[in-house]
Amino acid sequence: MRRTSASLVAGALVAALAWASSPSLPAVALDPSAGVADLTQDINQILSDSRLTIARAGVVVKSAQTGEELYATDAGKLLLPASNTKLFTSAAAAETLGLDYRFPTTVLSDGRRAGSILTGDLVLRGTGDPTMLAGDYDALAAKVAAAGVKVVAGKLVADDTWFDSQRLGNDWSWDDETAYYAAPISALTASPDRDYDAGSVIVAVAADGDKVKVSTTPETGYLKIVNRATVGSRTNVLIERQHGTRTVVITGTVADPYQEWVAVDDATAYVSSLFRKSLAKHGVKILGPTTTGAAPEGAKELAKHESMTLGELLVPFMKLSNNIHAEILTKAMGRKVANQGTWSAGLKVSTDFARANGVQVINMRDGSGLSRRDGFSPGSIAQLLTAVRGKPWFPTWYESLPIAGNADRFVGGTLRSRMRNTPAANNVHAKTGSLTGVTALSGYVTSADGEPLIFSIMLNQYLSGSPKDIEDKIAIRLAQFSRANPVNTTARLGAADDASAGDLECSWLKPVQC
Repeated sequence: MRRTSASLVAGALVAALAWASSPSLPAVALDPSAGVADLTQDINQILSDSRLTIARAGVVVKSAQTGEELYATDAGKLLLPASNTKLFTSAAAAETLGLDYRFPTTVLSDGRRAGSILTGDLVLRGTGDPTMLAGDYDALAAKVAAAGVKVVAGKLVADDTWFDSQRLGNDWSWDDETAYYAAPISALTASPDRDYDAGSVIVAVAADGDKVKVSTTPETGYLKIVNRATVGSRTNVLIERQHGTRTVVITGTVADPYQEWVAVDDATAYVSSLFRKSLAKHGVKILGPTTTGAAPEGAKELAKHESMTLGELLVPFMKLSNNIHAEILTKAMGRKVANQGTWSAGLKVSTDFARANGVQVINMRDGSGLSRRDGFSPGSIAQLLTAVRGKPWFPTWYESLPIAGNADRFVGGTLRSRMRNTPAANNVHAKTGSLTGVTALSGYVTSADGEPLIFSIMLNQYLSGSPKDIEDKIAIRLAQFSRANPVNTTARLGAADDASAGDLECSWLKPVQC
């Protein structure tokens, strides 16, 4: 994961602690209601955009210090949150699992050793680590070899029983099944990159003379590649896994190199193939087949890998809006609280946490917001954002939110190209959310007076033209907000420096790098 300098970390921590500590309100020389009236007028004007004429818009703005509601429209209406759902999942995970939580992956056996021969099975047991790379499984294999094992007389057993066998969300769209942002959820998974896109493989194409060369990251024979692409004058290529199979069909023309992230059909089987290949590479021969099942009681540990902490994982999870991290954490919470690695158990943990913190209007169907049956109200999101400010883990969580206009992917995240060169840049810390016809932006901003504000903007059912710029205009206006010294109307309603992207999160549109 990308590392930041000590000075940046220190500065970020100071900012987060300042947000959590609720300094006193700034002194105002004039009537403070004038600034609020101007704010109301301006947000109403922004929301009068013709794209919202037939759409639904819910907006809440509150003072983080006093709880005063500065603006609200349809604050209690149930709306689709998209990835704003991750605010609830990440907060519940920080509270339930703790920032020091790690995912262990272990190699076990209950077999007897006869010299370099292991008479029993070799078990690879996972707990959902989304940061496992092919190199990490290779390192585990190397440890097995270093322990003196050369032959396993039994089977290679993949133990993914930490989670249940349901791989996809109940409400996920059928046509998302092969997309990396809807990859199967398993206690044994692997990522192809350090964005930690668990459950996917990068498939790349390049012109090689008069033929199209195909490669994968990591190198794997798990996928069956059917290459029908040809070399052409421009790149117009489709790389797509066929539903319910491990067959990837490549069609179209290739001029320049291109790559696509493809979800595997079965993360456990995919990981088993990676690990078995690494064992062979390190001179460990498995005589039996690869199967799945639980590790036997009393099995001894031969090798172990632990993930980064949850506190560290929050950065790629929240900055890049990683769906798979959200669902893995949901099942991990269910496993810890109810000993059930299921969506139902984990979602109960998240909703119980939300309600214990005053949140009322909430309907969670998954941890990421990919489901179109998720429902929250802007008021509920604002209530969560208010409640978590007093949590000991808040500074780390706050800094994991995307920061407007900051070009660093692991700082700005999904807001890195938005609100640049405005008062909101390096000020707004907020979670984005995007589905077709849905956009949301909720988080924190410091006003021109230095007053911390909480906001939630949810726009649903628009038909054309992404209204993300409407979110940006409201956030910028909040950064300009002054209770007693309102700026002129033209400056207040100035547009953001950069136009927003289309309907979907830029992080959902790899290889585009948001």
